[in-house]
Amino acid sequence: MTVAKNLPIGMYGAVMGLVGLGLAARAAAPLFPGVLRAPAYFTELWVALGLVAFLLLLPLYVIKRLKYPEAARGDFTNPVTMGFCAAFPVGMLILAAGLAPYLPDVANAIWWIAAILLVTYQLWGLWRILSTRIGLAQVNAGWLILFVGGIVAPNGGVVLGNMAMSSLLFTVSAIVSVPLLAVLVLRLIKGPSLPEPLRPTWFILLVPPSLVSVHGSSLLGFSLLEELFLAALPVLAVLLYYARNLRRWPFSAAWWAMTFPLDAFAYAAVRYAQTHEAPAWRMVAGVAVVLATAAVALVLLRSAAQALRRR
Repeated sequence: MTVAKNLPIGMYGAVMGLVGLGLAARAAAPLFPGVLRAPAYFTELWVALGLVAFLLLLPLYVIKRLKYPEAARGDFTNPVTMGFCAAFPVGMLILAAGLAPYLPDVANAIWWIAAILLVTYQLWGLWRILSTRIGLAQVNAGWLILFVGGIVAPNGGVVLGNMAMSSLLFTVSAIVSVPLLAVLVLRLIKGPSLPEPLRPTWFILLVPPSLVSVHGSSLLGFSLLEELFLAALPVLAVLLYYARNLRRWPFSAAWWAMTFPLDAFAYAAVRYAQTHEAPAWRMVAGVAVVLATAAVALVLLRSAAQALRRR
């Protein structure tokens, strides 16, 4: 029971990181034919691991809410951790996309539950912001998961036939991302530095330009939004430079916040390379997929090692 009580809220990002890599690898398979003899053994492995993570974390989440309501309430009321609570429904949206080819009815149910939960969390988060005095130092990139999490909805929603709701979630998230990114940049420049264990969370800044570039043109009809991927390139470069001392940062569950953004960037790079035939873009896509795979594998192995040490 104490495992549930002390479970860091950032662990729910594991589902996002694992399944997100599977989705990026699925998109990359046609771009790199013959690289893997049986690509499904690579792509579906990550989706399966994400499903396992979800099945392990879901009961712990329920136990924490029922047995330790004060601990769970603290995650939702603290502005520092509030955004990361949304990793649970956002992870479900991504998981639904992973399961859609195999269990469409189950995936559709998961997708709708996740969409309703996310909107509920967003309304709660908005109320907290309006009713609480929050300083700039308490604003963090985790807020993007909460208020911009709907940006992932089209990954599974379009395939499952939920076009209208996918468009609504995506459009609201894309609009909200603009002022929120501005506040986060201000926080990065003028606010105090994040503690080292939380610094990987800045990688979440990669998600809006990456996924808006993928879904914006198809959902909103603005083809120029595809070029927003070019804005993600310098963001990634700055983040990689920022993380140059990554080996010295203490490992924590917040490291999972680094994985899905790299998945999203890899997914966007693959989609961009599919519509731009220059070999350079194919090389960028290949490097992005390798980088995302390395990040997810590293965090997964370190999480497993940490869990074994605690046992």
